[in-house]
Amino acid sequence: MKRILALLLAALFCLSAFSALAAAAVKMDKLTFEFVPSKEADVIIQGTKNLPELVKAEMLKRGYDIGEVVISVGTDYNATGEAMATGAIDVGWLPGGTYALYSDEVDVILTATRNGLSNDSTDPRDWNGEANKTLKNGPQVTFYRSLIYATPSAYGKELAAKVNAGEKLTWEDLDKASWGVMRTSSSAGYIYPTLWLMNNYGKKLSDLSNVATLAGYPEGFALAAAETIDIIVCYADGRNDYELAWTIPTTEKDATGKGGMGRTASIWEEINVIGVTDGIYNDTVSVTREKPEIHNPEFIKALQDTLIAIIGTPEGKAIFDVYSHTGYAYATDADYDGARAALEVAK
Repeated sequence: MKRILALLLAALFCLSAFSALAAAAVKMDKLTFEFVPSKEADVIIQGTKNLPELVKAEMLKRGYDIGEVVISVGTDYNATGEAMATGAIDVGWLPGGTYALYSDEVDVILTATRNGLSNDSTDPRDWNGEANKTLKNGPQVTFYRSLIYATPSAYGKELAAKVNAGEKLTWEDLDKASWGVMRTSSSAGYIYPTLWLMNNYGKKLSDLSNVATLAGYPEGFALAAAETIDIIVCYADGRNDYELAWTIPTTEKDATGKGGMGRTASIWEEINVIGVTDGIYNDTVSVTREKPEIHNPEFIKALQDTLIAIIGTPEGKAIFDVYSHTGYAYATDADYDGARAALEVAK
């Protein structure tokens, strides 16, 4: 009986403390989060489905009683930036290049950290083949690279064979290929591949004869699997994300919801790296400047500490694994001066 009474008293104390927190907290009807579509939208939504309740609980500890946390996925990177610039979205997970493009309208509050890869070579040959399979077992880093990949199309195989034989590709080799790239605000999908071309050939993506702007990386890998495109560009661990889907039937989906691509050989053998970009500063968590209730030091500090606390738990790590984020660090706008400079060059 004493034990039961003690448990009841403890429960009443917790309820009283929670009620006191809620009563004293700043009340907000809704907080909107948006992620960019670097993965399929349904994969992101499924992976982050538990995030709203965690955010509400952690924000309440820090003095904010939020009625609803709504998560969405932008139709493309620019769409999320535009939505934040107008105040339609409160908080966005923006790549460095996208943040640089919209940094007059939004403010960075956190930089993602992630496990570095087992490979950081600037020699594309070191990334190719099953023996060089990229593992996510490196130290925590605040940067990543973009890679230029040759697909298993007939011409893609020609390009890969030259690179793997130690030959330097010519501009004519690259200009003959069909390319799939992201929109101009994508760091890994446009800006840094452009810089790679400029550094090596004095040319830009816009100078190529056959370039298609894709809706997202899923489309790029799907076109690669269909052998209807010769070159795609993507972040360095892109093959990891599509490894399982690559070799399952097109009528099935992998564990994360990606549609099967129907290939038989390993993605590490079939998609070869032909170029490696400079390092790209990691993704941001950014907030709109259009809402005083969001863009103020007290709210920003509470949100920073909330997201750092959540990603520090096993459940939080599982949620943000959808973006390969393993931690968050406090950030300032100056951290992305390099991204802004890269964006200007790419323009």
